[in-house]
Amino acid sequence: MNDMDNDTKRLSRLTAILTQLQTKRLITATELAAKFGVSVRTIYRDIKALEKSGVPVLTEEGKGYTIMEGYHLPPVMFSESEANALITAEQLVLTNKDASLVKEYRNAINKIRSVLRHSTKDKADLLSNRVLFSQNSDDIRTSNNLSVLQLALTNFNLITIEYLSGDTQQVTKRTVEPFALLSTQGNWLLVAWCRLRKDYRNFRLDRMLQVHTHAEHFEPHKLTLMEYFALSQKKISHP
Repeated sequence: MNDMDNDTKRLSRLTAILTQLQTKRLITATELAAKFGVSVRTIYRDIKALEKSGVPVLTEEGKGYTIMEGYHLPPVMFSESEANALITAEQLVLTNKDASLVKEYRNAINKIRSVLRHSTKDKADLLSNRVLFSQNSDDIRTSNNLSVLQLALTNFNLITIEYLSGDTQQVTKRTVEPFALLSTQGNWLLVAWCRLRKDYRNFRLDRMLQVHTHAEHFEPHKLTLMEYFALSQKKISHP
């Protein structure tokens, strides 16, 4: 490989590192090295090169790299293959049964379309008319609270839900701490710590009649999702 090829390869890597810094709150040199198949020492040199070019890369000791808050980078340009993946994902999201997810994704994909090159836009439009997922072909929407619950989950907001029980058909009011969201054939389940039952419970979004988000925050759960699944399996095995 000649010097020009090496320079081109490095420039491509620097651009990709910049994209990673935009995408993640923090990222370590080890993660970057593994992603791009280079040494950690090479990543150190790349970060210094970005800093010299004026990109305000900050180092948080023991945690990784981040970009200074408020620094705005030029819009990301998508390759044709990347645009195709996003358009295909859009068609899949449109089959989802939560109306809020469909609405927010449509808004997001429109912003993404706005930065595509004209030729790529034309091809994206063609692809969106030639991709179809057969599930939920009638565009049935069974819930409209996913976006609200996502915000409550990531901001650690306590929520109160009015919930229709599937067994008794009674409406109960529960104050819960959102923990995870699970998708099952286009429908959604909220996994949350129920303050009434003092345990984790699953709540179907299509049975939520009202959702109220509190200003009050709860302590983030120390449990990971995989640990929750293991705990749930243990309860089933040892009732």
